[in-house]
Amino acid sequence: MKIADINQLKISTLLPSPKGVALALLEACRQEDVSINEIAKLIQTDPALSGRVIQRANATKQTTRSISSIAEAISRVGLNSVKQLAMGFSLIDQYSKGPNKSFDYQEFWSHSLLMAIAMQELSKTTRVSSPDDLFSCGLMMRIGCLALASIYPDQYSELIQKQSPDIPLSQLEQQYLQTDHNELTAAMLINFGFPTIFVESIYYHETPDESGFFEGSRPYQILHLLYLAKQIADFALTKESERNQRIAGLLLLGGKIGLDTETFSNFIDRIMQEWHTWAKILKITTKDQLPSFHKLLSPAAPRPENATNAASVRILLVEDDPTNLILSKEILTNILGHTVFTANDGQQALALAMEVLPHIVITDWMMPIMNGLELTKSLRATEWGQNLYVIMLTSVEDEDEVIKAFNAGVDDYVTKPINIRAFRARLRAAWHYRQLQESWEQDREQLKRFAAELAVTNRKLEYFALTDMLTELPNRRSGMDSLSETWSVANRSGQLMAVMLIDIDHFKTINDNYGHSIGDKVLKEVSSIIRKTARKGDTFCRMGGEEFLIVCQLGNTDLKSFIFFAERLRHQISQQQIKISEIHVQITISIGVALKEASMKNEEHLINAADKALYAAKNAGRNRVYLSLKNRLIAAPSESNSPPDKAQ
Repeated sequence: MKIADINQLKISTLLPSPKGVALALLEACRQEDVSINEIAKLIQTDPALSGRVIQRANATKQTTRSISSIAEAISRVGLNSVKQLAMGFSLIDQYSKGPNKSFDYQEFWSHSLLMAIAMQELSKTTRVSSPDDLFSCGLMMRIGCLALASIYPDQYSELIQKQSPDIPLSQLEQQYLQTDHNELTAAMLINFGFPTIFVESIYYHETPDESGFFEGSRPYQILHLLYLAKQIADFALTKESERNQRIAGLLLLGGKIGLDTETFSNFIDRIMQEWHTWAKILKITTKDQLPSFHKLLSPAAPRPENATNAASVRILLVEDDPTNLILSKEILTNILGHTVFTANDGQQALALAMEVLPHIVITDWMMPIMNGLELTKSLRATEWGQNLYVIMLTSVEDEDEVIKAFNAGVDDYVTKPINIRAFRARLRAAWHYRQLQESWEQDREQLKRFAAELAVTNRKLEYFALTDMLTELPNRRSGMDSLSETWSVANRSGQLMAVMLIDIDHFKTINDNYGHSIGDKVLKEVSSIIRKTARKGDTFCRMGGEEFLIVCQLGNTDLKSFIFFAERLRHQISQQQIKISEIHVQITISIGVALKEASMKNEEHLINAADKALYAAKNAGRNRVYLSLKNRLIAAPSESNSPPDKAQ
């Protein structure tokens, strides 16, 4: 976690900070021997703050008796929570307006209040922390946005105007201001005395998957509550036309903490009611009261026909290449059994879609007249087009391009050439989506079942996306994700980590002499041995061709044990023979090992070091292990290394 040091920031004196009683309270709470009576006297000098603290204490409803004294309120809420609440209330009073004309201060506080109340209610469900601590976390979790908007009004106005779904706000902030709201929020909260467990969770609330927290741990639970609270606040303040699109995601998140649809609906309604109550107390502007969540779950959906099975799905296939069009139509109609309409470009497809009202649109990306992205945007601009399921056909797997497609409204994509098995799974997910749309009006419980079904389907699709189909090992993409995660954990914990690059010796010769079917058998055999030999906690993948990667978090073990493991793996594979009919193929591997060192800036440097060690092993005669350590290439000791042969 990157946190700016406020004392080293040139803007430190300009940061939003509590004034008056709240500032005195912050200073008093830093004294170890401060008493509740002293704090009570301090709060009583500010009538508005006194009233809010008492209201906050009564809102906890821990007893049936209402309280009216500050001292009792502090006892009920807790000294630390009172301090955090006072800071939040103070900042709301001071920064209800500001110098940045493009930054909506009232909407910022309205959104923050919603997150605070959502966290308060979530605490009652999960009991992961006190309601008042989590209320303060929700209220302050995006305070860095307020700070940047107030300190840099001109630059932040320009930044806000450039904001789009394609670019995260934090990325623009880093580009323009060399810091972002998450870094600044963390720095300010530490300065305010917030506990570290809350600060770390708040820092990752936009990207929980990057935290590295252990699943089920308290920081993990707090982080995911913060994430859900932000989704609820975003849902309430989003445009009415976009609100329905967020419902399924919210229900799925609610289901993960054990809230069924009925309970979750009541939960959301309770948050909205509290939001309006507290907005009046704090003089914050809110939107009009939302309809009950039960009503939002039951809008009418267009139902072109009463389809009963997957074969009746109407698909609009858009492809400008005649060969690809014929091939794709053949798969969809004769193999998968769907009703297919075809068009040669986006413009023709748009007119045909209005006529046949397809359930699913499968469109090529690059086409003349109107390409796939333009077609998707045009379809999404219509009311009936909001319910279409759009799949993009593309030969591009660049992550930025794929993100661009999803931001344009694409639901899924399939890479060329088409893998029928994966294509079938994607169409099954699309069909489940269409079933949901057609039954929405009759049975809102279907929405929850859909979320669960779609999650299962997505796990299958993720398996296809992250698995090498030949060897059934994780593929390169999966391996690089594991490497990045292990690298981050090692950076945070200071533990050792190492990687191992494995290459099958003379693999090209095996393919040339025996054919690719034997080559595939060799790859499968080596993969099987890696899977069986790898130790608990190791991750591995097929990098491509005949090359494999193993990543290890060494923990308390030393590098020597990893070298011994590499030798054991090399020796075990060298004892194997591939037998097919009368053919016997002896296989060996070369291995390059590298340890994460302080001089390495990123994972790529670690892989490069292992790659150099691998080539050293090959140049030394193959069937051996080499280690890269402090820019030196060292042969691992072994009694079973084969005699040197000509280097590959």
